Amino acid sequence: MEFDPVPIFLAPMAGVTDLAYRLLAKECGADFTVTEFTAASGLTRRNTNSWLKVETDPREKPFIPQIFGGDISEMAKTVEMLEDRADIIDINFGCPAPKICRNDAGAALLRDPDKVVSMVRKCIASTDVPISVKMRLGTGSGENTALEISERLAEEGVIRICVHGRTLRQRYSGIADWEQIREISDSVDIPVIANGDVVDTQSAQSCLQATGASGLMIGRGAIGRPTIFHEIKEGMGWSVGKAPWGSGGPSEARRWCWDRYLELSDEVFGESGSKNLKRHAVSFTKGLQGASAMRVRLHSIQDKKILGNEVSRYLNTLEDIESIQPEIASSSL
Repeated sequence: MEFDPVPIFLAPMAGVTDLAYRLLAKECGADFTVTEFTAASGLTRRNTNSWLKVETDPREKPFIPQIFGGDISEMAKTVEMLEDRADIIDINFGCPAPKICRNDAGAALLRDPDKVVSMVRKCIASTDVPISVKMRLGTGSGENTALEISERLAEEGVIRICVHGRTLRQRYSGIADWEQIREISDSVDIPVIANGDVVDTQSAQSCLQATGASGLMIGRGAIGRPTIFHEIKEGMGWSVGKAPWGSGGPSEARRWCWDRYLELSDEVFGESGSKNLKRHAVSFTKGLQGASAMRVRLHSIQDKKILGNEVSRYLNTLEDIESIQPEIASSSL
């Protein structure tokens, strides 16, 4: 079954989607990127680390910061503070982290559709910047509320809704329920973006067929593997042009992406480097030949420049092995 091209989003992920990684994902074929979710309370209180999360770069257009919070007035104020830099502002009703949900934010708000709608209504009224929403199916206690909330938010004027096909209680376990995303997609006249369990071309095709969604959002499948966006588009037969890493094998692609991430980190973070560098290093090397021993060494390295170079050397070595014995290298990827 053939599908017309649809946009593919890099999901917002704490500790992963820093600015350098978002720019890398764009270069690898992502159509839209979203910042790490950021607390409205941190932004309204002018917390430096919070505002660093909503920094952007002209290459990222459109810029979509994602915010969360449980206080309606504070959320509306945050929207006002972001409107001078944001092209779209996304509101998080999907995070299942206990520390977020304990504060009546993230996915915990799905137990109260009236509050969700009131919050979004106030945010829309506070700015001319378009508002989008990301949510889960529900809390997992009682009936799922995503369908009701989606229908009401569409009437309020959100420009699109992204739905992760799991409940708060499921967190990331089990299988994403694409059929419930289909119900939402069929019930509203705004774009619905499907999120959950898309990891390659085959799952992307299956998700689009099952959900009828207007786009796909990829989270865990893109950690350490930003090539997934180009791979899916190429596998779908969509026109994407030549891959920026050339025509080599998976080791070359991974090594190119890592080196490019280091370059982008230098550009946007300067000497301080990426605070997520070690986490990305672990992700980029996961499942590779000799990765366990290499990661032990990485944990003892504190200097970011040395750590980055160590990973580059390791990936270069695997690339050399692949060029000589591709069946050995491919079996470890």
